[in-house]
Amino acid sequence: MRVLIVEDEPYLAEAVRDGLRLEAIAADIAGDGDSALELLSVNSYDLAVLDRDIPGPSGDEVARRIVASGSGIPILMLTAADRIDDKASGFELGADDYLTKPFELRELVLRLRALDRRRAYARPPVREIAGLRLDPFRREVFRDERYIALTRKQFAVLEVLVAAEGGVVSAEELLERAWDENANPLTNAVRITVSALRKRLGEPWIIATVPGVGYRIDNGADTTDPDAARPGSTHA
Repeated sequence: MRVLIVEDEPYLAEAVRDGLRLEAIAADIAGDGDSALELLSVNSYDLAVLDRDIPGPSGDEVARRIVASGSGIPILMLTAADRIDDKASGFELGADDYLTKPFELRELVLRLRALDRRRAYARPPVREIAGLRLDPFRREVFRDERYIALTRKQFAVLEVLVAAEGGVVSAEELLERAWDENANPLTNAVRITVSALRKRLGEPWIIATVPGVGYRIDNGADTTDPDAARPGSTHA
């Protein structure tokens, strides 16, 4: 999952970003309305965390433009105002959820996970495919009832692959969805992470490489690790 945080208080924005990273959620920061609109125009986000009181185009205006774009990006609004009228006006602008400052990071994470689940065609909170069981709320993965310990980045990549339900996900999309804007588009981090993830999940290999296209969850079609013999294939 990749989130845009629109917040003009640097310490709060950075604390939220760092906290989300610990939950295997990639996040970018925009400190004003102009920066938010620019990032929204060049990146694909699963969710937006939007402070209403920001410089430049207000948070309300950014929300209007997100809704008008037809992107369907869920919006979680942040505000110091806790009056019901303030919340009502936010929902009328298109907000999908509301959180009043100060807030607990854990609650923010739970709300973001819930919004992401509702966005994805009401998919169940715990996702299962080909013997895998992935729980994004607990950040746990089991394969055939065996617990698999994953790094945060490995979990983020697996979450994108599982959500595709067997469909092919390109390396570019994985980089877009599981890394933030600081990721080098020429990096081999995706291949290295997928290779390490494949090994963590064990045999028979469940992540298939579709040459020249990307990766997908496959029920035992892979018999070897196609990345194992490539130079630079070290664990992420």
